[in-house]
Amino acid sequence: MTRETEEDIEAARVHLVQDKDIPDYVAVFRIQGPFLFGSLDKLSDITKTKDRLPPIVILRKRNMTAIDGSGLGALEELADELHAAGRTLILCAAREQPAKLMAQAEFDRHVGHENICEVFDSALLRARRLYAAASPQGA
Repeated sequence: MTRETEEDIEAARVHLVQDKDIPDYVAVFRIQGPFLFGSLDKLSDITKTKDRLPPIVILRKRNMTAIDGSGLGALEELADELHAAGRTLILCAAREQPAKLMAQAEFDRHVGHENICEVFDSALLRARRLYAAASPQGA
């Protein structure tokens, strides 16, 4: 057990959703726990409603403790389905094991390297830039 310092607490703020302005054109989802063969139904909330989602979907993986090949395949399928539905998927805050497996599998081919962010704040900034670039008035 390790005591949290003020620096630890401050460093964690970039991952928090609370007190953040989430624009209407962004939907935020998260995966909790391991994302393995037996838990792939965790994506069903996204896939069932993909045609009603806003144009940008952020998937937070900070609490995803592990992923296997089945989980990676499910994420690839999700990214491809969202893309086909005209949505952009941004992933953020992967822990060491999931991030390493995704890098080895070249997962960025499915979402684009710039749509894999280290922290939630960066994912929100990326979403704002994507939306501004896509809107006619450059919102």
